[in-house]
Amino acid sequence: MAELQTAIGQMTDVGPAVSVFGSARIRPPSPYYAKSAAITSALAKAGFAVISGGGPGIMEAASKGAFEAGGQSVGLNIKLPHESTHNAHQTHSLNFRHFSPRKSIFFMYSMAYVVLPGGFGTLDELFEALTLVQTRKLRPAPIILVGREFWSGLVDWMRDQLLTLGTIGRGDLDLLVVEDDPARVVERVLAFHHRHPVAELRPPQALAATK
Repeated sequence: MAELQTAIGQMTDVGPAVSVFGSARIRPPSPYYAKSAAITSALAKAGFAVISGGGPGIMEAASKGAFEAGGQSVGLNIKLPHESTHNAHQTHSLNFRHFSPRKSIFFMYSMAYVVLPGGFGTLDELFEALTLVQTRKLRPAPIILVGREFWSGLVDWMRDQLLTLGTIGRGDLDLLVVEDDPARVVERVLAFHHRHPVAELRPPQALAATK
């Protein structure tokens, strides 16, 4: 709770924000690294803050794109075996020991989620976003998967297995969309933002009580 309260205090001046999730292990010259930076650069120029995990790889690219574009770059840093230091491209640097308050900040302050290729941590963040929106613990938000080649197998599996077995509803797969083009990702975020004023998007801070 102390970590969560401290983080809330550090987020008071952060504007409408988009969270970017992805692997710490994907480095240049991967095209996904470049796509992450391109997306967040465009988001920053459009006036959005960018929230990432603060580590290397896709997270570093996300921070760098926003930072170099002159935007707010929020790093939610946590020390892990393969992420010993946070990246240097942060205007707001928050430090956590525990995953739970860190994830609460992602979901309390984001009005959209951009998910690039990643491992277990990225999948955890993706499915938590889907679950919170599906169960209306969060208000509706774009959940955009970047990389059709990477994500198509998972989306097909959800359609073939989860939907066929009835473990998700017919409209649940509509909660996410797959895009390859960084420009289209930003267009989707902007279109949603224009339809929903920021005051309607910020979830109550009572969300923390659900964690």
